[in-house]
Amino acid sequence: MKKLFTGTPPLRASGFKKHCVALAICMSAGLFTTQIIHASPNNTPPALKASAPNVYIVKKGDTLWDISGKFLRSPWRWKEIWASNRHVKNPHWIYPGDRLLLCTLDGRPLIGKDEGDGCEGVIRRHRGGTSLQPQVRVESLNNTIPIIPLSQIEQWLDHGLILSPESIQSTPYILGSADNRVITGKGQTVYVRGNGIEVGQNYGVFRESEPYTIIDHTGKRPVKVVKAVELVEVAAGTAVASENDVTTLELTDSFNAEVRSGDHVLPRYNPELPSLFFPTATNDIVEGGQIVRVMGSIGTAAQRSVVTLDRGAVHGAKTGHVLSIFQQGEVVRDPKTKEAIKLPNQRVGNLMIFKTFDQYSYAYVLDSSLPIKVGASVQAPAIAEN
Repeated sequence: MKKLFTGTPPLRASGFKKHCVALAICMSAGLFTTQIIHASPNNTPPALKASAPNVYIVKKGDTLWDISGKFLRSPWRWKEIWASNRHVKNPHWIYPGDRLLLCTLDGRPLIGKDEGDGCEGVIRRHRGGTSLQPQVRVESLNNTIPIIPLSQIEQWLDHGLILSPESIQSTPYILGSADNRVITGKGQTVYVRGNGIEVGQNYGVFRESEPYTIIDHTGKRPVKVVKAVELVEVAAGTAVASENDVTTLELTDSFNAEVRSGDHVLPRYNPELPSLFFPTATNDIVEGGQIVRVMGSIGTAAQRSVVTLDRGAVHGAKTGHVLSIFQQGEVVRDPKTKEAIKLPNQRVGNLMIFKTFDQYSYAYVLDSSLPIKVGASVQAPAIAEN
């Protein structure tokens, strides 16, 4: 089983398979390398929503976050109330049609799958007892309920990179195509200029996107500084011949765009990208983070959007970390004093980090009550929040 990837990723997963246990919810503690926070410091049980159902039938299209949100005020604490079945190989996978029961054990909420014997059976199996009615279930892993849909993050999970400007200064680049086409794609031949390309190896072709910049105020005048560069993989190919510093590359795959002259060429690796996500709250990330880009949009973000945060591995960000989103308060004029007063920041939702780089991270918006603007701040959920 793949491990959670929590550092700066290699360039790309070769042959990333959609039919793997992608984002399946497997919440056994031994499966995760990231630290799981099981309860708040005061050890209070997670607070149930007033509208929490006693019975919920899992539907196709559900996500674990959606289901958790039906029961808990803080969905990331789902693992604390989930009743595992130690006699089943993969006891935590949830499928459409499963009947979930809200039970109580020692004064704490407990949720488990009904196997025909109600809460009594849920509690017995959680404690390690055997089932009264053993059942065999054959089910495709494609049907497991994910924390978030793979299709909504795959483009950035599998094909996006955020690197320092210095790291791409001397990378090989596309010189042109065999038939002088302006743009090329799968099945065609292109030429690469630059050193380090080895015949027989696989390479990715990356398009440079808008850089990530900051304003440096240390000098006499503010200066815009490029802090990082975003690369999006548009194609892949194999080096078949080389002469001097020009290499022939046969394109074997295209990814939503055509290859153009000037595109970067970088090696393709086979990293262990995440196949499992488990949302966890944390206080370990350096404060002051913001949403700096909405991916695939020039406007605002909403639920199911992918965004970039200015918090990465060097700031303590890890895959699975859940952060609350706060919209910057508007500045209004006091009708009596005429002063300009900034209103308090407003919490508008939650997001989960799914891929980290040194200085930045990609995150998925789990829920939002209002459109989210670039510049919205992110911070750890309040400790007092149950």
